[in-house]
Amino acid sequence: MRRRSAGEPERRSMLDRAFVVQAARGSFRKLDPRHLLRSPVMLVTEVGAALTTFLTLVSIVQARPFSFELQVSLWLWFTVLFANFAEALAEAQGSARAESLRRSRKDLTACRQLADGRTELVSAISLRKNDAVVVGDGDTIPGDGEIIEGTALVDESAITGESAPVVREAGGDRSGVTGGSRVLSGRIKVRITADPGETFLDRMIAMVEGARRQMTPNEVALQILLVGLTILFVVVVLSLPAMAHYMGVTTTVPVLVSLLVCLMPTTIGGLLPAIGIAGMDRLVQRNVIAMSGRAVEASGDVDTVVLDKTGTITLGNRMATELVPAPGVSHEELVDAALLSSLPDETPEGRSIVVLCKNELGIKGGDIRAPEEATFVPFSAMTRMSGVDVGSRRVRKGAIDAMEALVRGLGGYFPEAVKAQVEAIGRHGDTPMVVTDGSRVLGVVRLKDVLKQGIKSRLAELRQMGIRSVMITGDNPLTAASIAAEAGLDDFIAEAKPDAKLSLIRKYQSDGHLVAMIGDGTNDAPALAQADVAVAMNAGTQAAREAANMIDLDSNPTKLLDIVEVGKEILITRGALTTFSVANDMAKYFAIVPAIFAAAYPELGVLNVMRLATPTSAVLAAVIFNAIIIPALIPLALRGVHFRARSASAVLRWNLLVYGMGGLVLPFLGIKLLDMILVALRLV
Repeated sequence: MRRRSAGEPERRSMLDRAFVVQAARGSFRKLDPRHLLRSPVMLVTEVGAALTTFLTLVSIVQARPFSFELQVSLWLWFTVLFANFAEALAEAQGSARAESLRRSRKDLTACRQLADGRTELVSAISLRKNDAVVVGDGDTIPGDGEIIEGTALVDESAITGESAPVVREAGGDRSGVTGGSRVLSGRIKVRITADPGETFLDRMIAMVEGARRQMTPNEVALQILLVGLTILFVVVVLSLPAMAHYMGVTTTVPVLVSLLVCLMPTTIGGLLPAIGIAGMDRLVQRNVIAMSGRAVEASGDVDTVVLDKTGTITLGNRMATELVPAPGVSHEELVDAALLSSLPDETPEGRSIVVLCKNELGIKGGDIRAPEEATFVPFSAMTRMSGVDVGSRRVRKGAIDAMEALVRGLGGYFPEAVKAQVEAIGRHGDTPMVVTDGSRVLGVVRLKDVLKQGIKSRLAELRQMGIRSVMITGDNPLTAASIAAEAGLDDFIAEAKPDAKLSLIRKYQSDGHLVAMIGDGTNDAPALAQADVAVAMNAGTQAAREAANMIDLDSNPTKLLDIVEVGKEILITRGALTTFSVANDMAKYFAIVPAIFAAAYPELGVLNVMRLATPTSAVLAAVIFNAIIIPALIPLALRGVHFRARSASAVLRWNLLVYGMGGLVLPFLGIKLLDMILVALRLV
């Protein structure tokens, strides 16, 4: 479970008083017609409210009855304000998170390195792309960058909320750092990779505030539909006076405006911005920055995901899991030699051997050091072995062919049984490392690629959602097959070169699949650029981050499941509320149309299925219901419809059953109840 760090604000309810107050103020600011141009449905509603308000004032001046016009005007204004409130409330939640992010980089300074090697202390906001800064123990990293020298233990909780520190180092796929994170230990030189205003943090703040959030393609398509329906109903309503005159029916402007507002898709029109903003905020809460709205939409339709092995599915470093003694060698002797040769070895493999040996010896904690007279022999590509010299002892560990040549060169014998052990380990996809003491072979250490915690269960969830997972790696087929089977992958490709990833994604896309790619290395960049949804690890290389359209600040490959869920939730929520809105408008039709024409044509009374009291009460009840249904649906729009793994047809059936039938039934009940209240209170 995700833990909240000391520097991270506590999550607050969407109806927190501060949020509500901020959103209420924003509702009035958003009455500016220039803002409502982005929502034509609400703009038409505001124009209608202004028109009925004007007619109300005219009636007051002329001393005519104005109660009906006044009530219609007030409820039309409430309709616009409630729609603005939904959007403002979504933005208020984002603003709170943005403020906490701003605090993480406030008043930062940086130690910038000059061309002559000297350093100067400058403000972090003055840093520019390609500047080099030096960061030491306890310092806050002043900007997004890539480590070019050194290794450090970094606390990223101010950005990601995760309290566990992580190792970042130069020269690998874990060289990326984020401005606002803090170095706990170590000294690194960082090359700044983003100008002020273009950092991940700046993009994150802009996104959660909704300031520069562009509409996604799906939203644009839905907006076009809403505009089309609005124009259609405007034409219909404008033609009604002529038709009513021909039929001998008297119509008033407030009634026509009420009819227009109730028939337009005001519910989804009022909630559409809030759905989009809240959906993007849910993505940000999972510490994912989306560079593209199109990618967010595509994530909801992904059916194939391509994963790199090292650093994505596995931890990236092989870990010692077993010590297998040679015939005639005791287990204790092998453990002693493996431990001795690995004590000075600072590689992840070497440290894992020390941990395994300590467990075998039952040593809990403590610091075991190599003897002072020991001389460490480092690994090299030429010798393909490493070890330690202690007195007359020459303890080594390394690849089988190198170790066999060493043993035979010293006049020793390499047992066939050890070769069999090596082959058996290799068949399981693991890496054998032979341990010797002089010319004597002591046994084999099994090194294994270790799966990242939780990766297997998350891949199983992807499969439940109908998403196929494919691993692509440069490892040999045996290793790849072993990892694929252990992780529960659907398929794998071994011995793949960097261009193979690109070719694989293109092949899937040509077959009609939407493909997501997760990567962190420079060799992943071409494939990330090609993928429909490209997620780069924030700790990865700059090339990978620039090629991706999403950045995972937690550098957690299982985050793809969260991204897909958020994408599907946005799509499903929008679809559910659109279904409700259309059905809702159909129900309101049965309230208003009979009220307009039933007096002149009593036979139309059969359409008055709700048995509403009077034409005036029917129109006013429909307008009131139209207004109050928007705030009633705000929690659903902000939280989203919860995603469950099921087919598209099942989702459609559920939407039609719950939101379609709900949209038909609820207005009948609500309008009838409001009609009874209006009559009882003598408001009509």
